[in-house]
Amino acid sequence: MNTSPTLSMVRRAAVAVALTVAAGVAQAHEGHGTHGLTAGLAHPFAGADHLLAMIAVGVWSSVALPSAQRLAGPAFFLIALLAGAVLGVQTGVGLFVEAGVALSVTALGMLLLGRSRLPAYAGFALTTAAGLLHGLAHGAGWPLDSTFAAYAVGFVAGSALLHAAGLLAGGWLARVPAWVWRLQAAGVGAAGLFMFASRI
Repeated sequence: MNTSPTLSMVRRAAVAVALTVAAGVAQAHEGHGTHGLTAGLAHPFAGADHLLAMIAVGVWSSVALPSAQRLAGPAFFLIALLAGAVLGVQTGVGLFVEAGVALSVTALGMLLLGRSRLPAYAGFALTTAAGLLHGLAHGAGWPLDSTFAAYAVGFVAGSALLHAAGLLAGGWLARVPAWVWRLQAAGVGAAGLFMFASRI
């Protein structure tokens, strides 16, 4: 069976991330981390910026990518999400990150408008950048009384659920009239601009 180089690379990176997170969970002390797992799982659902961005990535991947590569968009996002969270915990983040998260929603709305007219590598670059910004925000929200590994498992799992919802929604949106598609894509972009204006 032939596997595309892009999908193969994503699979290798995803396995590496999964092993890293699993190793961190294995080191967590018994009785600790429940709060972190719950907080991490809830975080992607707690704000419209995270909800819209992660669903948008799934929708774009469903509509713009070949069926064999459909999981690549969410995979790039999740890998960057985890990397950004680790960076956010180590360095801390400022207000610029929240503004960047809002702008990433607008950028993903524009990606939806472009649909399959943009090359896949441009979509992967954008979803990776968005994942990094959202990861920085997740890292800043880490509850310090819990293990980071448990928190990370939670927000990666919650984000993956939202990507899955986007993939399912994309299958339906691919069949709607063009004006409905443009309307929902513009709505995502406008929501990002509104959030950006409220954060500057």
